Amino acid sequence: MREEPDPSGWPSGLPDALDLLPDGAVIADGAGRVIRVSAAAAALLGVDAATSVGRPLAEVLLLQDHGGHAWVPHNTPYAGLASRTGVPEQTWLLPDGQEVLVAARLHRAEPRGPVTAVAVSLRSGRGRARLDRERSDLVATVAHELRSPLTGVKGFVQALLNRWDRLSDEQRRLMLTTVASDADRLSRLIAELLDVARLDTGRLQLYPRPADAEVLARRVVDSVAAGTARPVRLVVDGPLPRVLVDPDKFTQVLTNLVENGVRHGEGEVVVALAPDPAPDPAADPAPDPAADPAADPAAGPVGVRVVVTDEGDGIPAELRRRVFTKFWTTGARGGSGLGLYLARGLVRAHGGELRIDDPDEPGEPDETDEPGEIGEAGGTGGGRGAVLTCTWPGVPAELGG
Repeated sequence: MREEPDPSGWPSGLPDALDLLPDGAVIADGAGRVIRVSAAAAALLGVDAATSVGRPLAEVLLLQDHGGHAWVPHNTPYAGLASRTGVPEQTWLLPDGQEVLVAARLHRAEPRGPVTAVAVSLRSGRGRARLDRERSDLVATVAHELRSPLTGVKGFVQALLNRWDRLSDEQRRLMLTTVASDADRLSRLIAELLDVARLDTGRLQLYPRPADAEVLARRVVDSVAAGTARPVRLVVDGPLPRVLVDPDKFTQVLTNLVENGVRHGEGEVVVALAPDPAPDPAADPAPDPAADPAADPAAGPVGVRVVVTDEGDGIPAELRRRVFTKFWTTGARGGSGLGLYLARGLVRAHGGELRIDDPDEPGEPDETDEPGEIGEAGGTGGGRGAVLTCTWPGVPAELGG
């Protein structure tokens, strides 16, 4: 026998609509008596939903602020201006000290009439607490990263102003060079923060055009090598196709990766470039495009794979997912914690991928890879420390790739 549908249209067998909501809800009538408590609200308030019906709203809604005031007498939902329609969201404390976000809607049968029902929503404050912690982390990180170069700039400028006549040309040049370096560091940090904000909000703008990856990579290697005693070497595996990238963002990503190897790794830092996917020497000879147009290599642009390695201890497997999160730092050498997060976001915005590979097992899937991707060390040699691999798209045939 077929079960008759509910006249209200609500599917039979489902819980009450209020119990399906992620937030808690408490509803009281015009006399201030509770008429409904959802399951989520009962769990938050520590009350029984059935026995709460008929009790005064103030006895069920056991909430206090940091000053010890209760929610109902503090907000007086049944009093006040006849034009009131609700109580804005506020932070309140449950009896166990947990923070909840509470808002209310005041229902009136007619405009400016008495309140006929009060609907109170309760939501856990953990999400907002997490956002507050992230904001605090951002402020702390920015303050820490800005303070060091600003201190250097202020100190050297003050010394130049006070002792200009007593300083030699060489001393002035050294101080001004340090000031310029610190100013560049400040500019880069501010640019990183702006790019992170644009990535998070989907407002990042790229200006891709065909570019020579080897030329861009050599500039980065030469620039980083000039500022460190550590050896930094560029290795190019055969002729490379041009890539379709924003040259400034490509340079920014590679600079982050190389400086990460210099700062946190050991020994020589190697930047290896190779076609992606790399040609297989053991494969059959390439088919003739005239005989098979679908086999034309220009039909699918070949990109470039960039692998940055060092000779340190590498990145433990249990940390590989965390290194791409915002503000993640480790060790005494610190940093803003934004470099790898930003680098991966910029690479993905180009349609590529940035991952950590295991140099001891080239070609094996790494736990940080996307489905179907294989980690490849790309001829950088075994026994290395950290292996960071990023792929960049090639130039489509219609653009002259």
